[in-house]
Amino acid sequence: MAKANAQISANMQKAFQNSYAHETKKQYTEAISDIMPFYNENSYEGSLRIGWLYYLAKNYTSSQTYYARAVNIRPNAIEAKFGYIQPLSLLGSWDKVLVQYQGILKIDPQNTQANYWTGVILYNRKQYANAIKYFNKVTLLYPFDYDGNHMLAWAYLLSGNKTEAKNYFERALLIKPGDSSSSDGLSRVK
Repeated sequence: MAKANAQISANMQKAFQNSYAHETKKQYTEAISDIMPFYNENSYEGSLRIGWLYYLAKNYTSSQTYYARAVNIRPNAIEAKFGYIQPLSLLGSWDKVLVQYQGILKIDPQNTQANYWTGVILYNRKQYANAIKYFNKVTLLYPFDYDGNHMLAWAYLLSGNKTEAKNYFERALLIKPGDSSSSDGLSRVK
């Protein structure tokens, strides 16, 4: 039995090696074909890899299917959730994207990328008070981050808090002097 498992493992490693070689050449169909003979729906690694390759091939529907499997197999794996977000975003499935970001934040509440993009989604939905909470986390962890300060400033301005908006627009302009968006926001505060 051990010999059979070792052979399966060696075959899988060779399949992944061939798949990586095809990916490098942008031969995504071939890269997927390398993995498929060994694919098992309960394989996190296989599902993640095929989800990525379908994403590169711009087959976002298939990509999301395989990433969803990877997320289901390993629900605490942040990498699978970030992978899943990519095709979901391109398919415009913003509610599902938000669910993945919230899942990441349950595992890692300080995850800057998940906090920032959750804030952006809420901001775009005009839920400024909720967006402020997420942008605030970004600026607490990275006080001199342009994107966090810039978006926090706009969220404060659009929620009616001009004093806080002014502070964050001014900080954003220290980071990126002359920025037209932050300059425009600062002029609206005055």
